[in-house]
Amino acid sequence: MKHILALHTGGTISMTENEAGAVVPSTNNPMMAAPAQLKDIAVTSEEVFNLPSPHITPERMLAISQRIREAEIAGIDGVVVTHGTDTLEETAFFLDLTTPSTIPVVVTGAMRSSNEIGADGNYNFLSALRVAASDHARGMGCLVVMNDEIHTARFVTKTHTTNVSTFRTPSFGPIGLVTKDGPRFFEKLLQKGMAPIDHVVANVYLLKAYAGMDGTLFDALPAETAGLVIEALGAGNLPPATLPALQRLLARGVPVVLVSRCFNGMAEDIYDYEGGGVGLKQMGVTFCQGLNGQKARIKLIVGLSAGLTGTALAEYVNNAVS
Repeated sequence: MKHILALHTGGTISMTENEAGAVVPSTNNPMMAAPAQLKDIAVTSEEVFNLPSPHITPERMLAISQRIREAEIAGIDGVVVTHGTDTLEETAFFLDLTTPSTIPVVVTGAMRSSNEIGADGNYNFLSALRVAASDHARGMGCLVVMNDEIHTARFVTKTHTTNVSTFRTPSFGPIGLVTKDGPRFFEKLLQKGMAPIDHVVANVYLLKAYAGMDGTLFDALPAETAGLVIEALGAGNLPPATLPALQRLLARGVPVVLVSRCFNGMAEDIYDYEGGGVGLKQMGVTFCQGLNGQKARIKLIVGLSAGLTGTALAEYVNNAVS
């Protein structure tokens, strides 16, 4: 008998559709009861929050992470976190960075509320519990289980506003599937590090580059800015009109991390023209390879919260496998 802790945080998986057709939070979370199909898994459910995922903050992510670490010390066999899908990938990646891989940690959600036709919440919850109870899920880092697929928290992203198969892993695909006979893994992520932080640094921002962009948004960032992530153009380039303001940020000691706004691929210092990646790297911009903007921001927050600075921070953010 495996003992799994289910931490419920709200989101569509816990919501209901009202008479007007709007999806609203439920007073009683329908996921608090373990699925009847479980025979060899004992589930303990806790409601950490009952919040739509746009209400989830890094501070709340930290609370989930700390509860998981407490459960791991207490001897739990695995943890499932139910979560709204809008920011699910950010919470999952935060947990990937801040919890040990000694027990499986699985995040799941739903695209349809609990009383809609074709509701997917119960099925995803059941699948997530089965993965969390699997010995093969140990050492895999935080996983996201949705729609019969097992994805790494590091690379999965939400790709559709309403489709039940919204969660995809660009370039690599899922690392496993949930079958009738249980989870099946076909790939394994490279080993990850862990940063057991006890607080989160605030004022880390994310900007997206666009044609004709100048330095206005860079100069508008507050004086207490702790870090900035930029979703750059193409392989990692910026319009030249942004460069003076970017240089002012760097001169203030603000860590600036660059990713690509492209759905696939990674940012690299390839182009050597004004605003190109070669010059940006020479200015002191850190290239983060393999992560999207929202996850690069999470990693920058964790690195700063762990007390990393300078070269150590740049190496941590740039390394997609730690």
